[in-house]
Amino acid sequence: MVVLQNNKKAFQNYNVEDKYEAGIELEGWEVKSIENHQVDIANSFIKIRNNEAFWVNARIPAWKLGEEKSKEEENRERRLLLNRNEIKKITQKQERVGYSIVPLKIYRAGSNYIKLEIGIGKGKKKFDKRQSLKEKDQKRRIDMDRKRYNF
Repeated sequence: MVVLQNNKKAFQNYNVEDKYEAGIELEGWEVKSIENHQVDIANSFIKIRNNEAFWVNARIPAWKLGEEKSKEEENRERRLLLNRNEIKKITQKQERVGYSIVPLKIYRAGSNYIKLEIGIGKGKKKFDKRQSLKEKDQKRRIDMDRKRYNF
């Protein structure tokens, strides 16, 4: 598994509870752009409509050596390949108040497939973000002390 792009904002803004793996319906130029790490997933989200999942607001710029694409094509909705039971579970969890479906990372599985890991999480409030930063800082200091004193 080769990670092509991580969404660091997702873990800063959401408490991710469940993760799912989804295939993406892409065109050829989009695959080449993603493999060259030219994808922006930070502001994107997942929308479920008519029992189908769509990846919305993900910007994949046109491949440099290919033909030019319009802004609409770069930001188009891309269908996610999930089975019916997974979509049913995801919609049930998303219908709770405060929960969202966000992309976590995009990676190459095997040699031919590009997958998207999506997570269902509840949005953090400002004080939750401060608390998680405080815990992260404490953990980092403990690890540094362990390393310094050979624990």
